[in-house]
Order: sequence, then structure tokens, then C-alpha cells
Amino acid sequence: MAASETRSKRVVLGVTAGISAYKAIEVCRRLVDAGVHVAPVLTPDALRFVGVATFSALASEPAQSTLFDASQAIPHTSLGQSADLVVVAPATADFLARYAAGMANDLLSATLLATRAPVLVCPAMHTEMWEHPSVQETLATLVRRGVAVVPPEEGALAAGDRGIGRLADPASIVAVVLGMLGSNGDLAGRRVAVSAGGTREPLDPVRHLSNRSSGKQGHALAAVALRRGAEVALVTTVGTPVPAHPRLSVVRVDTAAEMEAAMAIESEKADVIVMAAAVADFRPVHVAGRKLTKDDGIPEIVLEQTPDILRGLVAHRRPGQVIVGFAAETDEPVARARRKRESKGVDLMVVNDVGAPGVGFDHDTNAVTIIKESAEREVPLTSKEAVAEAVLDEVVELLDRNDGADRARGEDS
Repeated sequence: MAASETRSKRVVLGVTAGISAYKAIEVCRRLVDAGVHVAPVLTPDALRFVGVATFSALASEPAQSTLFDASQAIPHTSLGQSADLVVVAPATADFLARYAAGMANDLLSATLLATRAPVLVCPAMHTEMWEHPSVQETLATLVRRGVAVVPPEEGALAAGDRGIGRLADPASIVAVVLGMLGSNGDLAGRRVAVSAGGTREPLDPVRHLSNRSSGKQGHALAAVALRRGAEVALVTTVGTPVPAHPRLSVVRVDTAAEMEAAMAIESEKADVIVMAAAVADFRPVHVAGRKLTKDDGIPEIVLEQTPDILRGLVAHRRPGQVIVGFAAETDEPVARARRKRESKGVDLMVVNDVGAPGVGFDHDTNAVTIIKESAEREVPLTSKEAVAEAVLDEVVELLDRNDGADRARGEDS
């Protein structure tokens, strides 16, 4: 979702008394940069870690920290009623327990009880606290009530410890927030299935055939689709954590066969299929049951073709379904992509020249050509999220065109 589409959205950013409260400053800044109106609310104990002045300087309005503000009789009511979303980052174990119990003894907890807006909590605490049964039961209670959760990450904690419990990265939190605010975007009510990453075809228990795909473009497509309101199924080979989101389901796969099976299931429910994954073209006919060693001599590896997942999805497409393919090329990329779009029968083929600087694999940037039925769209070198926006712009146009055709047929019948 573009900044202009989120400009009128109001987020109450709650900050509780955790050592990671300083990261909420970055969350605040990123949200404001995205055009979101941010109203910070700090608990009294949060002031031991961060200051009101910092948030007031960065946010859209002065930060508040008390229920009894002389300038406003009932601040929690106005905050709760005007919010499009309430985010608590970090959310301590103590605060989560008080929220689940329905307590309202500070401005933030009272605001949460006074709002009908969606709520997102981002827990942060030491590993032992995170894993304690009472904390997990508290979270389960909140989830049952419809509260969304961005779980903590594993990494460095306070006092030199390491483990699970570290506040999620601010960029990940902001991505989820923007996705939740985008529930009325131009993909609202649509289901998008995205594949990402390079498949891995085993040679033996420790080796595989693969490619250099990082999965970043596919993950960017999933993130942007969420921001634009879609329900997203991400079928990915990439093992890096994916920020939790109430409209996101993640399916982990390794091989082309596993991806084929997963995408076949997701395609049955999808309005849009985006095959951004780099699927291996070949796999070994036989997989060794034990590690191949030098003592065995040089192995003779016989390969066979992997399934053409994209062609299979087109063959079983539902009426009105939009299908997008990706092609990574080094020679005559646009000409080859044109032929692939026609032969595979997809609506759009997105091609990049992976031999060009800063393009495709191993980069945060990309440059693509979007091949359509009767036109082409060039997207010069930019971020992979910007590429995702361009691709989904074309997808939305196709969906609208299909909807118009359906309406016309209904009027004629």
C-alpha cells in the first residue's frame, strides 16, 4: 500500500517497560515515513527506558503517558475510538497478563479496553519468561479474542544472554502493521498464492542441486500483497523467519515435487497465483541413501526433468484466476520471456536479466520487464518491493477487467 493510501490511518503505538523499548522509536519513525498517523502511548514504567520527548518529536502528535491528563478528561476513550489499529511494541509479560485480565490501570491498558480497532502485540522478554506456561496461556487467550501477535525472535537479550524472546525487527513489525492497515486495499477480499526461493533436489543425505535464488522477490510480493489487503499463502523454500500476520499462511517446502503439491492445493482457493520461485529444471533420478564419499569414486548422476509447475497450474486454472510467471534469463531475456508467456499460457511473465549488475539473485534490488498480452512494461533498477508493487498493479488491472467481463456476461444472460 502506498503512503498516500495510509495517510489517514491512525495507529496508537503502545510502549511498555522492556529494555527493547528503544526499538519502538524506530517503529514509530518508519510508520510516520509510510504516511501513518502515529499516536504514542507510553506506560509510566516505560519512561524508565525511553522518553516522551523522543516520541513526541518523531510521531504525528505528542506522546501521552497518563490517564489523568489535565488537557483531556478521558484520553483513553478518544484514543481508542479514533484508532484504526493499536500496536503494543514491546509487550512485556506483565502487560500482556493485565491486558488479558481486562485491567485498565494505566492509559495504554485503558485504551485497549476502549477500542474496537484491531490490536497487534509484539512480545519481548527473556527466554524463560517467554516459555513460561502462564505467558503462553495468556497469549493463547488473546489470540482467541482476535489479537494478532508478532512473535519474538531468537538472538541477543539483555545481560549478555541469548535465546528466544528478542523483540521482532522493527521493519518486520512495520510490515505487519501496514498489512493490517491495508485490509481495505485494492486486493481486499482476494486470495494470492506466492511461491518463493530456489528448490533443492537431493543427491544424497547431505548434498543437493539448487540455484542462487534468495527468495527475496517472492517474499516482497507476499508482503506487498498483504499491505494491499489480500489473504496470502506463501509457499517458500527459504528458511528465514517470516513475520506473522493474521492474513498470511506460510508453507515450507524443499523440492520441486513438494512445491508442486503445495501450489496445487493453494491454487484451488487463489484468485491470483504468482510463481516467483526458481524451480530446478532437473533432479537426480536416484538419490543415494547415504553420503557419497571420495572412496566411492566419482559418482555418475543421471538427471530427469522436474515437473513444469507453472504449466500445470495454467492447465487447472479456475475462471477469472490471474497467473503470473517469473523468468530469470541471461540471453535475449525479453524475447525468451515472450515465448514463455505464450507457450505456458500465463497472463503475465516477469523477466529479469540476472547477468546485469544489481539485478535478481543475491540482491535487494531488481529490474524487470513485465510481459503482457499486447504490451510490455519496463521497471528499471529499484527495490524488490517496488517491483512487487508494479507486478501487483498489473494483477489488479487484470482482476478488474475479469470482473467487468463477468458482469457483462451476467447482464447479457
